Amino acid sequence: MGGRGSWRGQAGEAAGRRTRSRRVQSRRIHEHLHVRARQTTCERNVKRMENDAVVEGRKQRLTGKRTIRSTVYDMCTQKPPHDYSAALYEKYRGVFETYLKQRVVPTLQEKHGESMLRELCRRWSNHQTMVRLLSRFFNYLDRYYVTRHGYRSLKDVGALCFRDLVYAAVARDARDAILAMVKKEREGEPIDRSLVKQALQIFVDIGVGDLDAYQSDFEVYLVTDTSMFYKTKASEWVVNDGLPEYLVKAEECLHREHERVGHYLHPSSEPRLLETVEAELLSRNETELLEKEQSGCAALLQDDKVQDLARLFRLFQRVPNGLLAITAIFRKHVEKEGVELLKEADQAASERTEGKKDVCGVVEQNLIKGIIALHDKYATYVKDCFSINGRYNLSDTLPPPTATPPGPHGPTSLFHKALKEAFETVCNKSVCGNTMAEMLAAYCDNILKKGGSEKLNDEEVEALLEKVVKLLAYVADKDLFAEFYRKRLARRLLFDKCMHEDHERSLLSKLKQQCGGQFTSKMEGMVTDLQLAREHDAGFADYLASKEKPLDIDMSATVLTSGFWPSYKFVELALPAEMAQGVETFKEFYAGFTKHRKLTWIYTLGVCHVNVCFDGKRTYELVLTGALQAALLMLFNDEDKLSYEEVRERLGLPEDELKRSLHSLSCAKYKILLKDGDRKKISSEDTFSVNTSFSDKFRRIKVPLPAMDGEKRKVVEEVDKDRRYAIDAAIVRTMKSRKMVPHQQLVLEVVQQLNQMFRPDFKVIKKRIEDLIAREYLERDKENPNVFHYLA
Repeated sequence: MGGRGSWRGQAGEAAGRRTRSRRVQSRRIHEHLHVRARQTTCERNVKRMENDAVVEGRKQRLTGKRTIRSTVYDMCTQKPPHDYSAALYEKYRGVFETYLKQRVVPTLQEKHGESMLRELCRRWSNHQTMVRLLSRFFNYLDRYYVTRHGYRSLKDVGALCFRDLVYAAVARDARDAILAMVKKEREGEPIDRSLVKQALQIFVDIGVGDLDAYQSDFEVYLVTDTSMFYKTKASEWVVNDGLPEYLVKAEECLHREHERVGHYLHPSSEPRLLETVEAELLSRNETELLEKEQSGCAALLQDDKVQDLARLFRLFQRVPNGLLAITAIFRKHVEKEGVELLKEADQAASERTEGKKDVCGVVEQNLIKGIIALHDKYATYVKDCFSINGRYNLSDTLPPPTATPPGPHGPTSLFHKALKEAFETVCNKSVCGNTMAEMLAAYCDNILKKGGSEKLNDEEVEALLEKVVKLLAYVADKDLFAEFYRKRLARRLLFDKCMHEDHERSLLSKLKQQCGGQFTSKMEGMVTDLQLAREHDAGFADYLASKEKPLDIDMSATVLTSGFWPSYKFVELALPAEMAQGVETFKEFYAGFTKHRKLTWIYTLGVCHVNVCFDGKRTYELVLTGALQAALLMLFNDEDKLSYEEVRERLGLPEDELKRSLHSLSCAKYKILLKDGDRKKISSEDTFSVNTSFSDKFRRIKVPLPAMDGEKRKVVEEVDKDRRYAIDAAIVRTMKSRKMVPHQQLVLEVVQQLNQMFRPDFKVIKKRIEDLIAREYLERDKENPNVFHYLA
């Protein structure tokens, strides 16, 4: 019993296994048949697409879209050998290759020109539609099989098939057709821009993510055609047109090419396209254009053609080194006009007649005005015409040039440099025997003093001073200007000739900003001294009021700091009792609040007002320069007649100062004193008396002292002396920091340190080095005499 039961159990288990096996095999066969059925449906739909159902634009409905996607999924998810992923990938490529070879290429080869372009654009659009639809159907294949094996995506496969079969066959013809249409448009004929844009988009899309196809198959040939086209045009225009007309045409061409890029070319073509146009129209013919005799760059500057100059700058700043020739012409033209002004001033000064006074001074004033006007004119040109953001360049719509602008401030810096070099040449020449430094100082004096020839309001004065300081920047000998200006400032301050103290301070502030604080330190000290002098005047008035016995004369004294003011010659003078009383009283007052300063009286400065009655009836007020004339006249209060020797003994004056004073009172315009002998010269044999018959229509009369000979020479000598000190200090300063310096390097460093104030002469530097060696500040190297050592 037990054995039979066991056998039956084993047989039942075997039968169950066979039944389950048959069920699995049946299910697999069913699934395989199901996949084969879906595959058949998929192939049928793909075949319909091959037969142009979709691509030709007929809206036939594909049956079983969802079935196709499911079939692709099933075919790609089976285990080998039933995994059809590779076969589907190849089938996808085969569909495109078959269709393109049999339908598209033959059709395109039958057409030419614009009709071929239109057919190509239509076929490309249909091809993209086909790629898009099939990519959706085969999405699973694209997401997993393609990604896992690193193959190209289905979209790229479709594009590559079109590139290898269609594009390769018609690219040359399509390019020629596009270039022909571009040339027609350049000649002024209308074209179908949308067609060109669609055709060029094919060149871009064929690259599958890059522009290699567009650049190598189209852009290179476009640039070549552009170069040939504009080379021909330029050769015609340069012969037939002047520079202004040529520039207008060149700018129009650049704008049209810029617009052409916006209409249908790829944006990446714009830089090369514009560079080609610029090279053919501008670079190639630059020299010939700029040097045209009647209409070149110099003629534009001469005729003030600001619009044309701005266009010239706009165009040539796009060309590498295109502005160098223009800036050279600009500098040469400005320099030429400045030198002409100098020549005219020299000629006007040489033609002056004996009867005219101070003609050279008037000529110098007019010259400075002319140079300021010239600088204003061409500085405005640089600002408005030769600047990217200039007044006449704001309407420029072209993209910025690809060339790197020269200088830290772009191409405009070239013109600033040219303007600077031109005015450095002009402002370092002499006129009428006077340097520009001296003339600028005189011009400032004329603006700032009372009674000057310039009648200006406050705003005009400030603007003019600003322009003068700009001119000073071009002057090499700034220290010479400083000394001449300091002399004139002293006269304005001491003789109360300042028109407005605020203007004086304003100019000093501008000079300080331009040349540094050391340049204006003495001048600022002079202005400060005058402020303190007003306080002393008020204190001295209170001091006199507190005294029981008043002075016989009205007196005020100005205390000056000797280090700030120009050096003045001290003259011994025996003062009249009235004047001596005032001097002693002021000494007592000043000693009351300072005991460590010594007062040295400069009698040649200041102003004396003397009331004189010649005939006992009418009184005149004589305005005299300094105390010398006043002391001399007061001698005749007690004497009717004095000889030259008697005057000299009583006043104790040096002979030159005595003759100056006597000449101003007896030989000048106003004959206050009468003399014997020659009426134009002072002699030691002369005798002087009061002119009792003197009369004049004015009651207030100014009697100036004659100018001293050699005053200008003394200023130059003082400046030369200061320069020697400055060179010595620069040499010692350099040697102290370096200890050992070769001769050439030492000279260069000294020049660099001092170049801001003046241009030191190499010969003078060499002499100062030898002097310092003699004074044992330096010594030569024993082995190399061109090397110096510092001696501590």
